[in-house]
Amino acid sequence: MRRTMAAIALCLLAACGTMAQIHINKSLDVVILGDSNTWIGGDDCDNAKGWNKWFKDFFRPASCKSYARSGATWTNTSQTKTNTEEDIAVLGDDNVIYNQIMRLRQAVENGAQAVPGLVIIAAGTNDAWFQNKRPGIFSMGTEMALMTVNDNLSDINVNEMTSLAQSVFYGIALLRESFPDVQIILFTPLQCTATSLENIQMVGDVLVECAEACNIGWLRQDDSKFLDRDKELQHKHFTSDGTHTNAEGARHNARIIAEMVPLMLRKY
Repeated sequence: MRRTMAAIALCLLAACGTMAQIHINKSLDVVILGDSNTWIGGDDCDNAKGWNKWFKDFFRPASCKSYARSGATWTNTSQTKTNTEEDIAVLGDDNVIYNQIMRLRQAVENGAQAVPGLVIIAAGTNDAWFQNKRPGIFSMGTEMALMTVNDNLSDINVNEMTSLAQSVFYGIALLRESFPDVQIILFTPLQCTATSLENIQMVGDVLVECAEACNIGWLRQDDSKFLDRDKELQHKHFTSDGTHTNAEGARHNARIIAEMVPLMLRKY
């Protein structure tokens, strides 16, 4: 009898938790920034090859919009400038998360975008893959980088934020300045066959350190439960080319993400 009552209680708790989760999600306007694995899901998150399409289906927010660009990096360069018009879909000085934030701010100011309650940033693959194109990527540790991003953001030039840690801290600060109530979650890059797991993990480590320093959520996607580099090298299962997800991989990843994100929202 006790086992039966316990089982019923667990079921009721699970049901209540699901109902609460759906209620919370329906009040959230979600914005997603990132690189090509988000970009392939489309600006309206409606293409099955992108995880953001399935995440929107599972998570059921009030709205879900992507500002991601193929080829984007977190890391700025000494040539990076504010550029909200460029859409080159390859690596470039201005194809950075910073400019996705600028486009988001512009869209909110113009009334084309609801003020986001949650911003997810899923990037870092290109930082790991093209480190030679981002020579300052690991030039500054997280502690020193945090000291360079002060409260006077208007005094900071984006082309001075040329390490990965500086770029991340600056981006988080800009989002918080623009949207004081926003919750932010950083995703580390997925494993891929285009570069080594070590490179992916090095970038992921910096992102996690930055997230923890800013007391925001983070999710390590370099765990093999998302994509397994060794398996993809043998046979393309969840990707089309070893780096970009196919529809099956996108759906698989999104299900994990949709289960984890509500936990981070409650925590943070």
